[in-house]
Amino acid sequence: MGGRKELPFLEKVRITDIGAEGNALARVDNLVVFVPMLIPGDLVDIKVIKKRKKYLEGRVVKFHEYSPDRIEPRCIHFGVCGGCKWQHLPYNLQLKFKEKQVRDNLTRIGKIELPEINPILGSSEIYNYRNKLEYTFSDKRWRTKEEVFSGNKFEKEDALGFHIPGLFDKVLDIKECHLQPEPSNSIKNAVREYAHKNNLQFFDLRGQNGFLRNIVIRNSLEGKVMVIVVFFHDDAEKRNGLLDFLASEFPRISSLMYVINSKRNDSLNDQVPILYKGENHLDEGMDGLKFRIGAKSFYQTNIKQALELYRIAKDFAGLTGKEIVYDLYSGTGTIANYIAAYADRVIGIEYVDEAVQDAIINSEINGIGNTRFFTGDMKDVLSESFFASNGKPDVIITDPPRAGMHEDVIKIIVTAAPDKIVYISCNPSTQSRDIQLLSKDYHVAAVQPVDMFPQTHHVENVVLLKRGDH
Repeated sequence: MGGRKELPFLEKVRITDIGAEGNALARVDNLVVFVPMLIPGDLVDIKVIKKRKKYLEGRVVKFHEYSPDRIEPRCIHFGVCGGCKWQHLPYNLQLKFKEKQVRDNLTRIGKIELPEINPILGSSEIYNYRNKLEYTFSDKRWRTKEEVFSGNKFEKEDALGFHIPGLFDKVLDIKECHLQPEPSNSIKNAVREYAHKNNLQFFDLRGQNGFLRNIVIRNSLEGKVMVIVVFFHDDAEKRNGLLDFLASEFPRISSLMYVINSKRNDSLNDQVPILYKGENHLDEGMDGLKFRIGAKSFYQTNIKQALELYRIAKDFAGLTGKEIVYDLYSGTGTIANYIAAYADRVIGIEYVDEAVQDAIINSEINGIGNTRFFTGDMKDVLSESFFASNGKPDVIITDPPRAGMHEDVIKIIVTAAPDKIVYISCNPSTQSRDIQLLSKDYHVAAVQPVDMFPQTHHVENVVLLKRGDH
């Protein structure tokens, strides 16, 4: 390795912007340097850790000046935990950089003619807005740099918390998290304490043994709580002990379940949750509709803001009651059911069959008779024969995963030739790429960014595309 060049050390660099993935950005000798956890205005020394063709990646070694905009992070785990990386950035600036991310992506990647972009819609709550968190048990606690360098001897300690980004077997013990309202924190901390008192073994992620594996906490706006405890193997006495403790200690738990997951990964998609006490679902209200959320149902995690998002989608669609609407990547049918009253009929298509079953139930609960849901891969389901039997769409609403839409899907959409496409995205760069592919046949008529995840760099964006030129 002798010939390897030492990576540069950059002194007194002023951070000027925020770029990809929420990392701060500086320009040094015509090169862009990305550094996490900083904000514009900080003056720092940077150790370069990766050299790419067009940019460098570095980490901060020393502060010379703090940005005047910097605020005190609320959470004691800030900087070590992988979530909420923007707590030191005031909320108005978070919104500014999210809006800029949308604009940059649409103009740079999409190279599209744009109308005036609407100001981003901020979230009314910037903490405790999530309705679901999953914590992991580990028999080896992740130690912070400060602890490692302190020279103190640490006993073998376990953790109940979140994975360190990029390390599957490292878990940070979380004492407090400001993402989900109470009793979320209290439940997590009470379970940790109970496990210690009763010698319940935390899971060894590398060795794949132990007893306690994960705990999932969900809550509804009206304050009901679902708890799912995941065990690695069954031990009825210990299991019932913990579950009875939770039921008596936290009367707000209206749905208590457990899973025995003895496979190598944490995913619960192929597992069967067993109801221990209460109901097997939570009910969530939205503009007069009721949605049933099961243990494995996907549901928007910031429900108040999701409602704003759906209102925008409905307004952009401009429905008169006569339209056939296709809802692509329809999940548990939230959007489809939400707009059903304003359309002639809504056709939802979704890859995950369990989500489709949820969507059908949600239509039934609300007495909605003009929705139909289909399971399958979008590019296989959408076809001329599908249009022939279900009618061609007048409006398409699409809310794809982060990777965006498959090129074949875009081709089929163009063939179907709806008047309008409402494109909801959680990743403006793939959204911009897809809009570029649609741009021969559609123009951008409106753009509305929405902040669903305060304290993070993630941004949702809704774009209205209309057929033909302006």
